[in-house]
Amino acid sequence: MIFWNVFKNSVRLPSKKAMFALNRVGLHIAIIYLFILLALVSLPSVVGYVTNPDAFADINIIFAIVYFFIFYYLPMNILVFLGLSIIAYIGSWTAKWMNRKLHYSLLWKMSAFTVTLPLLLYSGAAFIFPVADGYIALSFLYSFTLLIIMISHYPKRRIKGKTSKSKAD
Repeated sequence: MIFWNVFKNSVRLPSKKAMFALNRVGLHIAIIYLFILLALVSLPSVVGYVTNPDAFADINIIFAIVYFFIFYYLPMNILVFLGLSIIAYIGSWTAKWMNRKLHYSLLWKMSAFTVTLPLLLYSGAAFIFPVADGYIALSFLYSFTLLIIMISHYPKRRIKGKTSKSKAD
C-alpha cells in the first residue's frame, strides 16, 4: 500500500502536496521503490532475452536469467543510483545558490521520485520499439528540471541576526 501511495505521489510531482507527502517517506522506502521500479523497467529486456532463441541456445533458462541479472539489471541499478547521486549533488549546489536549506539526503530522495515517469515511459516504449540511449540523458535532464522546481517550493533560508519587527513596536 505504501508503494502505491509513493507511486501516485511520484506521478503527481512537482505539486507541493505530493512533494511534501513524499518527504515524509523514509529513505529505505525510496530505495526499495527504485529497485521495484527498475525491475519493472527491465521487463522488456528480460522478455527479449528469454524469447530470443539464438541468444541462449546452449544454456538453461535459469542461467540465462542469472546472466541477465548480473550483466543487465545490476549495472543498470548502479548507473541509475550513480546518476541520481550526481543530480542530488548538483541539486545541493543549486539549493545553496537559491538560498534554500536542504540536505543532500532529502535532495537524493526527491530526485529518486522524479525518475518515475521517465522510467515508465521508457519501459512502455521499449516493449513497442527499441529506444535510443539519448533518452536516458533526456530523462536525467527532466529529473534535474523537476528537482529545481521542487527546490523552489521550499522557503528561503532565514538570515541569522536579522529579526523581524514585532507589532508591539
